[in-house]
Amino acid sequence: MTEETLSPSDLCLFCFPDSQLRLTVKNDYSYTAVKPVWAAPMRYPGQYLALLDGKGNEICLLQDPNTLDGGSLAAVQRVLRKRTLTAVLTAINTVTVEYGATYWNVETDRGCRDFVTVNLQETAHWLSDHHLLLCDVDGNRFEIQDSAMLDSRSRALLAKAL
Repeated sequence: MTEETLSPSDLCLFCFPDSQLRLTVKNDYSYTAVKPVWAAPMRYPGQYLALLDGKGNEICLLQDPNTLDGGSLAAVQRVLRKRTLTAVLTAINTVTVEYGATYWNVETDRGCRDFVTVNLQETAHWLSDHHLLLCDVDGNRFEIQDSAMLDSRSRALLAKAL
């Protein structure tokens, strides 16, 4: 089945057991292992969600995942959230650079976090003039939604690190 022949209304996504995403298409056939993957997360955040089968083959591509029904969207979001940590960074406490690695201690919407980045030219992604995404060595993501809204100390530490 190709993406041209499927619409969001044809899809029913659900988790069973809790962590395994499954898909039923047109109440006709099912996929027992589905992996949601952002096709272009840096360029089009929140758009172009590919659904892959257990072998990594594309089932379909959703330009706007928000067009899924509420239950399907909630299931996809739960799986994505478990697989990829994206914390919103609200303050920077300390930044230390040693031997090419940058050690961060920050405040996020999930509490205080410590993480390490290497090669900031490749792991710090400016999504706009003030919107920054940092990816740590474990693949976790830390988002600064508006660097201008950080306190002056945090902005200074960010400038030092970058």
